[in-house]
Amino acid sequence: MNPQQAIRALLQTFQDGYTNRDLAKVDTFMDLFIPNAEVIGTNGIKPDTDEWYMTRDTARASVHGDWEGWGDFLLDLDSASIHHLGDVGWVAATATVTQTIGEENYASYLNFIKEYIDKPGISAEQKLHHILRGGTNTVYELRRGEKFIWPLRFTAVVICQAGVWKFAQVNFSFPTVYFPDVRIFTESNL
Repeated sequence: MNPQQAIRALLQTFQDGYTNRDLAKVDTFMDLFIPNAEVIGTNGIKPDTDEWYMTRDTARASVHGDWEGWGDFLLDLDSASIHHLGDVGWVAATATVTQTIGEENYASYLNFIKEYIDKPGISAEQKLHHILRGGTNTVYELRRGEKFIWPLRFTAVVICQAGVWKFAQVNFSFPTVYFPDVRIFTESNL
């Protein structure tokens, strides 16, 4: 099998894991990654924080969580951009995450508000702004229908060790056309 085919087979195995979501096979799935693999989820902002995992072992929690509660992840393998130079390859692919979110999300958001109100270190004004933004977004999105299909970018670096291609880095990211959800504040922009 040439490198292009082997990398495509690795992507298919990755997709199969996310399609089948067999929690008993998470550890076997993690063998697709080198030990010091970096996995950056959609909430990853800084290394070793939130969803920016610096090892295969810490990334396991993300995969387990995805398989338990994330929507249906689907890589567009037919149009994936796959390149390699020697024993290093890189991949870029579009993907989607599809999830049905119903009326229970109103109650879920209200529970979030109850917990968020008591969070220390955040001013009352910041809390109110965050609650209003989230509440407006929740109402707006649920009025558009219960089936959500989010476009996703999937990029990866793969390496070949002892004839086996594995992930060295994976990044899941949502595109945005409006202001990003995360913003850095400094003295100069307050």
